[in-house]
This record gives sequence, structure tokens and C-alpha cells, in this order.
Amino acid sequence: MTPTADAPPIRDAATIIVLDRESRGGPSVLMGQRGSSAAFMPSKYVFPGGAVDPADASVRFAAGLGPQEQRRLAAEPRMDAPAASPEAVAAAALRELAEETGLLTGTPGPAPEGWGHYAGAGLSPDPSALIYFFRAITPPGRTRRFDARFLLLDASRLHGDRCDFSAACDELSHLHWVPITEARALDLPFITEVALAEVATLARGKGPLAPPPAVPFFDNRDSEPRFTRIA
Repeated sequence: MTPTADAPPIRDAATIIVLDRESRGGPSVLMGQRGSSAAFMPSKYVFPGGAVDPADASVRFAAGLGPQEQRRLAAEPRMDAPAASPEAVAAAALRELAEETGLLTGTPGPAPEGWGHYAGAGLSPDPSALIYFFRAITPPGRTRRFDARFLLLDASRLHGDRCDFSAACDELSHLHWVPITEARALDLPFITEVALAEVATLARGKGPLAPPPAVPFFDNRDSEPRFTRIA
């Protein structure tokens, strides 16, 4: 579908949900509140994330995405614009996590150009533990539209103190770890509530986090909504 002259284009985006399964209050996720003057979802509690930037496509990692994540992230491409590569989506997720929260995941090595948080820590970003588990395209009629891929990261893969947000920018306020059982009491976008339900299911498992059998995909690129699963 090609956007009309008065309709905003659909931009590729990445959202990252960091899950702490060892929290005293039960499995918890990292969330923050958008500003009241934000153009998109003002005052809502959300996960870190944002649009994929052109420079994300050229980021070099310490390790690669798993083959299943690569295949699933490349599935169901849109025809209205060149598709963002799986690596670009992963880079956007880790970059936004660093910018909006100051938290990093990586191993010692060179940082990508412009990734000051990683350069300061002497780390190279590592997306190998990311799990792709949810996707949603913003419905028509919104001022901004995104093709958002939701990626899950176990908090045990974070570098340093997971409660130190001193290096975060000011895009999200009230950054904190929220027990999943309490998160729905916050002012959430609808799609965030749906994603939380998927995370709650994955959080019940024991041992290392495992990818879901298939990725739920709410495809709202056209006026007729479509739901499918990416296997």
C-alpha cells in the first residue's frame, strides 16, 4: 500500500522489552513514561524504542542475531518502502535502549560510530540474545505510523547496574522496573497491553528465555485489519 499525500508513511521501528525474572515482586519489565507534549502517545507508559535510522543498517556487532530471529524479522515484508534488515531492527532496539535508559548489553570491543554509551563502557553491542516475539503496524488515521517489531531481552544480559539510569536521555521519565502483574494499572497504549500479555506467557518458562512458537503480527497497514502469526 502506497501512502496517500495526506497520510503519514509507515516507518520501521523497534521496541525492546527487558525482562527481569529474578525480581522480588515477580517477573518485571523496564518501562518509562513519555512526555505530555510528545507527538506520539503522550503521557503513556511504554517500553524503550523508536524508529529505525539509516545508520542502523551499517552497525557492526560483537555477535550476530540467531538464524531464527533473522528469518522471522525478514518475513512479511511491506511493499510501500525498502524493508529494514533484521540487523538494522536489532541495532535500533539496542541503540534506543542505550539512549533512553543508559543500559547496555555487549562484550568488550569497539563501539559503532556515534554510540557514545557503548564507547564510554568499552563495549561492542551484542544482539545475539534478543528474542523477536511480537509485531504491530499502527492503524490508519494516526498522526504517526510505525511497523514496530518487539524484541525481548533477559535482564541478566545487561552490563552493570540495571537500576542505574543516570546516563539516560530525557525522552522517558519515571524509568523503573514494573512487575508484570502491576503494569496494566499504568496508563498504557492498547498494543503495549497486548505485548505485555505475550511477555507474561514467555516469563513463565524455566531456564533460558526461549522464542515463542510463532510471532503474533497485528497487520494494520490497510483499512482492513489482519492478524497472522510468523512461524
